[in-house]
Amino acid sequence: MRLGCHLSIAKGLDNAAKEAKALGANTFQFFSRNPRGGKARVIGEKETAAWQAVRREYDIYPVVAHLPYTVNMAASGERPHAFAKMVVAEDLERMEEIGAEYIVVHPGSHVSAGREAGIKRIIDCLEEVFLPHNGKCRLLLETMAGQGTEIGSLADIAEIMNALGRPERLGICLDTCHLTGAGFDFLQKEEMERLLAEVDRLIGIDRIGAVHLNDSKFPPGSHKDRHARIGAGYLGKEGMLNFISHPALAGLPFILETPVDDYSEYGEEIALLLGWVAEKEKILH
Repeated sequence: MRLGCHLSIAKGLDNAAKEAKALGANTFQFFSRNPRGGKARVIGEKETAAWQAVRREYDIYPVVAHLPYTVNMAASGERPHAFAKMVVAEDLERMEEIGAEYIVVHPGSHVSAGREAGIKRIIDCLEEVFLPHNGKCRLLLETMAGQGTEIGSLADIAEIMNALGRPERLGICLDTCHLTGAGFDFLQKEEMERLLAEVDRLIGIDRIGAVHLNDSKFPPGSHKDRHARIGAGYLGKEGMLNFISHPALAGLPFILETPVDDYSEYGEEIALLLGWVAEKEKILH
């Protein structure tokens, strides 16, 4: 199982990898640049070489970069749309250079322009800056809870991918909290099957690149994006197990983005999840 959490790379990618190992993780996610702004830290050759050595030593794989929240590919205004294009273009190159496997981005919010206009702006953005990129790094559109005017339902993502010709390097990142907000009830095993059937029909199971593993403070259908600690929200032990133990998702990176005060708490959650999985396997066998 590939299980990890969101970490800071402010002290270097190599140090983040060491921290992941200390927490019991074998994968991790990080912000590609300041999540509330747009400033990007220079990652030099020396840091990249150190990072590559550490990740090989500790088998930290795959790694997921997350674009900042300020990126809105659906924006109708020219300035925010130009900013989104700049960040996507630059960070595809930057993350390619360090060997990141995935970049996750929130599709965006149409604000008041309407879903159709918002989706067109996302398609325009990706046509201009993603399709010409020839690297190996895959771009993953994240599923959203349907809060306000945000775009990111399975149908939205399918429409975007189809309009772009379903490029191989474009995929999807599932978020357990967001999907709960969107109406899936993962306390029921059949709801996992419904989700995967919908993903397969609209997008393709093979396009799932990563999973954000978050409990939800609100029940299904709330359209609210409020993460809870593992086991402390609606999903609890049963909902989490239904997700992480499903064979269709085996091998994917499960990334914790729960509200912790200290990264050591991620270590506690990783241990908790691994304990639940081991307990379930023991019962099955």
